[in-house]
Amino acid sequence: MTADVSQQAIALAAALAAGLLVGLERGWRQRDRPDGSRAAGFRTFGLLGLAGGLAGLLPDALASVVALVVGLVVVAGYHAETDGPSRSATTAVAGLLTIAIGIVATRIGPALALGSAAACFALLNARATMHGLLRGMGEEEIDAVARFLLVALVVLPLLPDAQFGPYDAWNPRRIWLVVVLVAGLSFAGYAASRRWGGERGLLVVAASGALVSSTAVTADYARRMRAEPEREGALMAGIALASVVMFLRVQVITLALAPMALPALALALAPATAVAVVFAVLAWRRQHGSPEAAVKLGNPLDFRPALGLAGMVAVLSVAARWALATFGGNGMATVLALTGMMDVDAAVITLAGLPAGAVNPGLAGLLLAGPVLANTLVKAGMAMVLAPGRAGLKAALPLLASFGASVLAVGLWMLQRMML
Repeated sequence: MTADVSQQAIALAAALAAGLLVGLERGWRQRDRPDGSRAAGFRTFGLLGLAGGLAGLLPDALASVVALVVGLVVVAGYHAETDGPSRSATTAVAGLLTIAIGIVATRIGPALALGSAAACFALLNARATMHGLLRGMGEEEIDAVARFLLVALVVLPLLPDAQFGPYDAWNPRRIWLVVVLVAGLSFAGYAASRRWGGERGLLVVAASGALVSSTAVTADYARRMRAEPEREGALMAGIALASVVMFLRVQVITLALAPMALPALALALAPATAVAVVFAVLAWRRQHGSPEAAVKLGNPLDFRPALGLAGMVAVLSVAARWALATFGGNGMATVLALTGMMDVDAAVITLAGLPAGAVNPGLAGLLLAGPVLANTLVKAGMAMVLAPGRAGLKAALPLLASFGASVLAVGLWMLQRMML
């Protein structure tokens, strides 16, 4: 057997396997239907995949005829399968897609065909989940999805990938890419808090809400600690958990935008994260099963905050490059710390927008830790203002402890480096 024939045999086997994979789901889905009432089942889908694979080996004109004839047979079987409102085009569409996957197996490659079949299987099997998701979505969620698609798939590709402005500080596509990333994370938290927050309790709302804004969670829970002292433990746990989510969220964004800074940033934030986790666990165990609450969050995909973030990043990028050129790393540290008090994501974006090699990785991580810890300290002060007295101190305690743990760890590390 020559190499070409061997490759064709492997491709045909992949086409058959892809058809059987799709047919497995379709056959299982229609398993309770009587024999003879199914237009296509396990074996038929295997044959459709094989037919597509054979068509892919033929010349274009003949392949088109074979694919058309087999496709017409599938459509005819669909029309003969059922009548009335119960008819569904899903099986017919899956059959036509299986023919196309078979052609892909022999003309492009078995791996792509099998991957496509796996994706088709997953989509077909997710029927109940996807229908449930649609039933649970309101007009506000659909509007948010539309806005995110516009921001991510329409605006982003149209923006130039080049440096502009003073100090070449502005890259439109890079700035907007961060807006897309932040909007995606925010929408995930928004959807989770809308769909599951009221049912899962304070911790779920705190974790999902912190993806939108850990400051919003802290403000709402601090206010509740004064108004609802019976929920004190659960609310304190929620504030601590929101901080944990914020610490992890910043590291995910850093991994995507400035990966060289992640190791030092992770080490700097590890003590704060550990302390926040301990506070969350202890506070929740002290008051397990407390009544549920919800954080009221606006639509995270409103264009005004997205454009505001883009404008802030553009201004701060110029400020950071000016500080780097004028004062070196110390000046940029001040700019990032002030930025982080307002928006931690903007600080990460600002650092990521600097030229490659402008800051060494270790210093970059410490520079990002500064705004994160500054933001934590600001939230602690805000909690004490919103809930004066004992309640405010308790609300701020997880934040102050996290801040102190990381500041102490970073200080000891820097002292050790100076002594070497």
